Amino acid sequence: MLSEIAIRAAKPREKAYKLSDERGLYLLVNPNGSRWWRFKYSRFGKERGLSLGVYPDVTLAMARKRRDEARTQLADGIDPSHKRKAEKLSNANTFRAIAEEWLALQKDKLHVRTYDKAKYQLESFVYPRLGDTPITKITAPDLLAALRKIEVRGAHETAHRTKQRCGQIFRFAIATGRAETDVSVHLRGALAPVVTKNRAALTDPAEVGQLLRAIEGYSGSSVTAYALKLAPLTFVRPSELRLAAWSEFDLENAEWRIPAERMKMGDLHVVPLSRQAVELFKELRSISGAGEFVFSSLRSARRPMSNNTVNAALRRLGYAKDEMTGHGFRALASTLLNEQGWHPDLIELQLAHAERNKVRAAYNRAQRLPERRKMMQAWADYLDALRNDKTGTVVNIRAA
Repeated sequence: MLSEIAIRAAKPREKAYKLSDERGLYLLVNPNGSRWWRFKYSRFGKERGLSLGVYPDVTLAMARKRRDEARTQLADGIDPSHKRKAEKLSNANTFRAIAEEWLALQKDKLHVRTYDKAKYQLESFVYPRLGDTPITKITAPDLLAALRKIEVRGAHETAHRTKQRCGQIFRFAIATGRAETDVSVHLRGALAPVVTKNRAALTDPAEVGQLLRAIEGYSGSSVTAYALKLAPLTFVRPSELRLAAWSEFDLENAEWRIPAERMKMGDLHVVPLSRQAVELFKELRSISGAGEFVFSSLRSARRPMSNNTVNAALRRLGYAKDEMTGHGFRALASTLLNEQGWHPDLIELQLAHAERNKVRAAYNRAQRLPERRKMMQAWADYLDALRNDKTGTVVNIRAA
């Protein structure tokens, strides 16, 4: 039998050699000085070998224990080499391994924010419970238990989105021959439904006029004041507004071109600017034009204003969060433009909502810009009329 002293005394030679212990265990000493534990055994008349680790990371006592475990498997009719290969294959087919493979394929297809959300949902809610489980071993109750952890936080929409992502991963595993069933389909109706809550917005023309007059009298930061004035004129998403960079603007041609990487749907978005919007942006350029961001932070010109700036300003003007929000300017514009008879396609294009038919979407973006310019100018004129109508008379400018 080997001893620790004999092992430490063994020196490398020109050729690899063995130091035998007992019952098939030996230490292979290589010319480079590395020492590998091996277990030699026979099965069906054929000699086989199993690696048990590297000395000194695996001590003599540990190597003997691993040898004994392998001998027990042999006594039970199990080939330890085959068992190890099966375990490696199983580890390669864990939910986490397949999900990471699926995520890598999606990285160039999904918008960066969508990709980041999918990755966050998997890492935060699914991997801790199911990540190391072979995908073929996951049952519908297993997945439901993971999703319930999200549901109890009140994040019902996130729970449904995470279930959808898991379903895509199961179907990817099926397509690549590593699973046979998408267990997420058995959870239909198992999660609490998502209750859609519309963002607060004013849509009554008289109330919109009051809001515009309140904005006109805003006494806070000048940059914030311009953000409040430009939000209804452009009705872009709050994140698109606050992260606006001067490099995106062509004020001579009255255009704001928001790059695809900043858009929710991942497509370049053109915002035709009315005369009023151009004038406001030119005034604002004298304040923040030296920096990168149009709406710079009060703390640093190198940073954009915070994502709560517009909402905080609305609160300062006396509007509660259930009355008006920064995102509400989009609903305000959508509602009133539809009421005025503008074509829904024009409004949806200007809101940068997704068009399922990609060919039709590309055609619309290219062909309907002149109509959108006309609509945006009429909209700005309408807002002026509402702001100046202090009598409370509802002003209505219909689409031509």
